[in-house]
Order: sequence, then structure tokens, then C-alpha cells
Amino acid sequence: MKSIAVLTGGGDCPGLNAVIRAVYKTAHSNGIKVYGVKNGFKGLVEDDLSLLGSENVSGILPRGGTMLGTTNRDNPFRYQCIDRGELVYKDMSQRILFNLKKRDIEALIVIGGDGTLKIASEIAELGFPVVGVPKSIDNDLPKTERTFGFDTAVSIATEALDRLHTTAESHHRVMVLEVMGRYAGWIALHSGIAGGADCIIIPEIPFKWDSITDKIKLRQQKGTMFSIIVVAEGAKPINGEISVARLVNNCPETIRLGGIGDKVAHELENLLGVECRSTVLGHLQRGGSPTAYDRILSTRYGEAAVNAIINKKFKTMVALQNNEIVPVNLIDVVGTPYLVPATHDLIKTGRSLGISFGD
Repeated sequence: MKSIAVLTGGGDCPGLNAVIRAVYKTAHSNGIKVYGVKNGFKGLVEDDLSLLGSENVSGILPRGGTMLGTTNRDNPFRYQCIDRGELVYKDMSQRILFNLKKRDIEALIVIGGDGTLKIASEIAELGFPVVGVPKSIDNDLPKTERTFGFDTAVSIATEALDRLHTTAESHHRVMVLEVMGRYAGWIALHSGIAGGADCIIIPEIPFKWDSITDKIKLRQQKGTMFSIIVVAEGAKPINGEISVARLVNNCPETIRLGGIGDKVAHELENLLGVECRSTVLGHLQRGGSPTAYDRILSTRYGEAAVNAIINKKFKTMVALQNNEIVPVNLIDVVGTPYLVPATHDLIKTGRSLGISFGD
């Protein structure tokens, strides 16, 4: 193995640069050259690659985002092109194989979430050696106990809950915090437990309004005149619909979730007659410096990805299982999100602490 390439796809995430750094350092120590692909799969289509050196990875360990750039809109198997003034979609998969092979690149490391890794698995099916690295603040990828970026997102959400506590208690308000997670409630669950939330509303457990109001009234009866609610963006009431912020064109996901926090605050204010405020963390959860845990996990993933290539374990994703990094079949990762089980230990812990899950 003489040359490999690495790309980051999908949304940005704390820890991406730590993976890139580990990939370069591990490959370099094994005499392997590393090309960085700019702006995800778009860089492969447009032949926008550059050879990485030590100067490129120096100092990037604590930096958020990705030094390579990223995008979630450029699927090479359905690539947007302008043909005679009209938008058309073309299969550019053979072009990316040509661009890789002309530089004698022998394997590709793809860092991303479910959409990015699905494309990676399709490239692998074309016969090109691919290894995936699991990235998502949502922690919703199967076959791995933890994706990097999740710990940082939970830490940011927990800090927000800590800050909301003081103002909620001072003004005797109900404060609602909306967090990311898409259709998985991992961020809400972990930050809610860590931040002392009174109600945790997640997509996996559709909620009832009276269950939430009963919890708040019980606290009021005991003399506690404020409450903290954390709600995942994909949560919905029983027999209700998820809240959609807006429709999205030319993107893998046709809807953008959002608005459930405002909906919960507005409805509770009407039902309870108390002041309710909502806060949406949004992209604050995805930016900034990664936590120490995410830096270490990202570094382990990057090192393991290179060793998977050296050992010819292609069509795999490096995964965390029982605190060990192991290769799993890439095809088993895509298509089915990893959701919070109703029997999860943290659900049981929360119920024991008196936290309402709205059911």
C-alpha cells in the first residue's frame, strides 16, 4: 500500500480533524501517502485532491469542523449537473474511480454518517477498497456503541440546561430546550439525565400532553415553581406528526426538522397558565472544539481505519464495541438508524429519578 485518500462527508462534527490527523500520522509511520479530498464526494468528482503533509495536520487536533471541507448534497451516483441550461442528474461514479486511480490511490477512508457511508458502500461495491469511520452527533449509527461528536454535543446541551436552570428558577418558568438528533433521542436522553431535566421527550416515546402537565403540576404542589424540559427535534405527540421547519430541495433529506420546542412551550403555556419559554440549540451542538473523549475516540478511529486498510479489511466500518475498535461490515451500517430502546438503562434510571418521558 503506497497511497490512500481520506474525505469527510455530510454535516460537520467535532472530532473530524482529529480523525484526519490520526489517519495521516498512522499512514505516514507506515510509509503511506495520504491525499485529502476537498468538500466530500464533490472533490472526488471534480478531482480536487491534495497531498497532505505534516504542516496540514499540525495543530488541528482541538479544532472543530473539518479542514477538508464537507457537503451533504453531492452524491456521485446522482450528481447535479447543468446540461443545456437545465438541471440534470448524472452517474459520475466512473469518474471518481478514474480520478482516484490516476494518482495511484489504492484505498479510500470515508468519514461520515449514514448517508455518507451509504455512498461509501456503493463505491465499495464497484470494487474500490473502502473503509468507513462513524461520525454523527446524533449517535444513530448501528453496530457501534458511540460515534465521535456525540459526547461534545451532549456536553453543550448539558451546559445549556445548567444555564436554563438558574433563569427558570429565578422567574418561576417552564423552560424547554430543543436539541438535535433527527429521529433518535440520544442527545436529549443523555443531556437530560446529566442536566437534571424534569421531562425528557424523545422520538422513540410519543408523548401525551397530560403526562407532561401532570409532572409540572406535581412539582408545583410540592413548592417547586419551575420545570426543565428537554425535547429532541424528532419528537411527536401520540397520534401527532413530527414538526417540520421547512422543506429542502436538492438534498438527501427532503425535510428539515424543527419547531417542536416552540410547540411544546406554547401548548404548555395554554394548558397550565404559566410562562413557558423555549430555546433551540441548533448548530451550536455541532460546532467548536471536541471534548477530550471525542478527541481520543476520533484518534482511535483514524488509526484503526488505516490499519484496516493495511490488513485489507475493506468494505468495513471501524466501530466501538466493548471499548475495542473492531471492523464491521459496511453494508450492515446503512439503512437502519440506531434508536433508543424502550428498555435502555438510562430510561430506567430516569424513571427511577422521577423524570417524566411523557408517556
